[in-house]
Amino acid sequence: MQPIRAILLPGAILPADLAYTALIEALGPDVQADAKDLELYTGDAPPADWTLDTEVAGVLREADARGWDTFHLAGYSGGGSVALAVAAKHPERLQSLALLEPAWAGNWDWSPAYAEHRKGYRQLESLPPEQFLPAFMRLGVRPDVVLPPPKPGPQPPWMAKRPAGIKAFLRNFDNYDLDRSRLAAFSHPVFFALGGLSHPDDYGDMAARLARVFFPDFHLEVFPRRHHFDPPHRIEPQRLADGLRRHWELAEAETGGRQVAEESRTG
Repeated sequence: MQPIRAILLPGAILPADLAYTALIEALGPDVQADAKDLELYTGDAPPADWTLDTEVAGVLREADARGWDTFHLAGYSGGGSVALAVAAKHPERLQSLALLEPAWAGNWDWSPAYAEHRKGYRQLESLPPEQFLPAFMRLGVRPDVVLPPPKPGPQPPWMAKRPAGIKAFLRNFDNYDLDRSRLAAFSHPVFFALGGLSHPDDYGDMAARLARVFFPDFHLEVFPRRHHFDPPHRIEPQRLADGLRRHWELAEAETGGRQVAEESRTG
């Protein structure tokens, strides 16, 4: 059997190697896991013409460079939104989709609670730099969750790019056309990891909405003690790795079954 091939996309804060080290180790040597950084951070500032499509093109270039005609795609937060855009525009390249609390999932079918919560993200733009990240993080978790204070000492150099990168994502979410009908036509299994302490009007609402879009090939796995800023790929990597492996093996078995059926019809 060939190794499982997967591209892992990070969120808008941690670089991919830091985000996914523990998960890749837990997945084991028979998974070819490629932790790919965002195109957003290739320069000192986000490119003026950057959109989710910039990231989609980057994912396809990465797969082509590895010689992967098809692959599994997993994305966390902003990377999860990129993964949805890839599934909508290039479903033929994907064997499955795994969403680790995507930051955004289209501008359709919003519930009143989600629409109200989303206003908070639009208000971040006017905050001074020292308030931006704390306010951004507060929106992602339940009101009673206590977030840890920033670590003392100097920040890593890459951190200076992150507020502008987050803002670029938020601006593009307002006008990006993520086609619901194309997502609904996606024919491979979809996995969604949800933290029980993440804000229910944000990620919980989004999970319910995407479950309707991807029905019946949608699997929700809840991590009760996790939230968006201590996500399972870093804190519970073995449990997430086990879930992803089951998800990927199911997808590959379904693909093999379809190929056998097609060959029997045409042979």
